[in-house]
Amino acid sequence: MRRTCFIRVSRDQSGHALVEFSFVVLILAVLIFALIDFSRAISTRQVLTNLSREAANLASRGTSLSNTLVAVKASAQPLDIDQKGYVILSVVHRDNASNATVTVQLTGGGVPSASRVATAGVGRPPTLPPTPELLPQPNRTLYVAEVFYRFAPVTPVGQVLGLVLPTTQYDVAYF
Repeated sequence: MRRTCFIRVSRDQSGHALVEFSFVVLILAVLIFALIDFSRAISTRQVLTNLSREAANLASRGTSLSNTLVAVKASAQPLDIDQKGYVILSVVHRDNASNATVTVQLTGGGVPSASRVATAGVGRPPTLPPTPELLPQPNRTLYVAEVFYRFAPVTPVGQVLGLVLPTTQYDVAYF
């Protein structure tokens, strides 16, 4: 009699285990998909940071802006700058009277974006970050590299949970 009671109890609990297992699998699947998209966003951001620094560094060392643009687009792997990104290289010069002007600008990529530094365009004053010292110093040149990239999640978990990752990622470097 006790033996049949034990078998009956274990059969009743097997349904509970299946329900609990399905909840755990659902939660783990959501976490894994969120982790995939979040990791891709962080990786893309890191590549953009490296690209902007590389571009500004190359330009400041005397590489022509056109060669700098070609080098940056070539080293952007695994990102496809020609299809989903945009690079803006700007040269800012400050004269003796402390007037900063965007003197040259070169762009390239597949998704045109507006510069956040040279908002008024070539020959106009730039929008530079506030710093304790004047950027660039009088009679000096500042090289600015802006990199934009259109990011698209690969899983639908953000839409399901109502979370939105930024669709356009951006980085800027000043040398």
